[in-house]
Amino acid sequence: MEKKAVMLVDGMALLFRGYYATAYRGNFMKTENGTPTNGVQQFLRYFLNAIHKFGPSHVICCWDMESRTFRTEMYEPYKANRSLPPEELVPQFDLVKNVVEAFDVPNIGLENYEADDCIGTLAKEYGVDHDVLILTGDHDILQLVDEQIQVAIMKKGQGNYEVYNLDNFYEKKGIYPHQMIDMKGLMGDTADNYPGVKGIGEKTARKLLTEYETIDTLLENIYQLSTSLQDKLQTDIDMLHLSRELAEIKCDIPITCNLDNAVWEYNQEKVITVFKKLQFTRLLDLV
Repeated sequence: MEKKAVMLVDGMALLFRGYYATAYRGNFMKTENGTPTNGVQQFLRYFLNAIHKFGPSHVICCWDMESRTFRTEMYEPYKANRSLPPEELVPQFDLVKNVVEAFDVPNIGLENYEADDCIGTLAKEYGVDHDVLILTGDHDILQLVDEQIQVAIMKKGQGNYEVYNLDNFYEKKGIYPHQMIDMKGLMGDTADNYPGVKGIGEKTARKLLTEYETIDTLLENIYQLSTSLQDKLQTDIDMLHLSRELAEIKCDIPITCNLDNAVWEYNQEKVITVFKKLQFTRLLDLV
């Protein structure tokens, strides 16, 4: 079997990033019928830049389908701190998928799950025989780094990435990829709105995982800890386990995508027609 280079794109991460990168200037760019396109246009700049830089043979785009998922059922406040998307962005959710389809790139999403779960499931499936690169701005996905799975985190400015793999992960993060889940279990995640253990921050969580490796081993040796740490863990033991469960990306959800349908090979005329229809004249030189 020929080894492939598969890029899994975190669509929402690129779209939101693209929207806010242009919206702060009030530059929404609109089609003739008044549909804002700023997020989609900047999404395409990020998307095509990454493909040019990393040169994948296959590309798939993964999406969140709705705000409520099985994690919201487990913990109602999950992501409840996030405001509704701006009204100028809402019509761009469908538009961006249509543009991705113009490149013959599959759009993958599943109700009740997040894009992260789609990415995790596909990454583990393809990572058995192929090289996988995940493109995102979300550090939560770093838990997926593995033998043949790398993560490219988008940094400020276009074309800047920090690539994480098994060789450099510990040096960059001070823990191993599989420990990212337990790290979030201990310290929580303010962006996703779950607390972990009150009074345990990143520094303490990293120190505990360096010494005990996992939450399970830590709890087995809880009486070796200071009285203060014992109290914190015992007080929030239920939230510790719940936070760890919320943090874990599911890698076995019922989706699949045949790689034959994800070859990066598009019909230039078809893409140009779509771009012209949407008045993406400044992007024509990218295709």
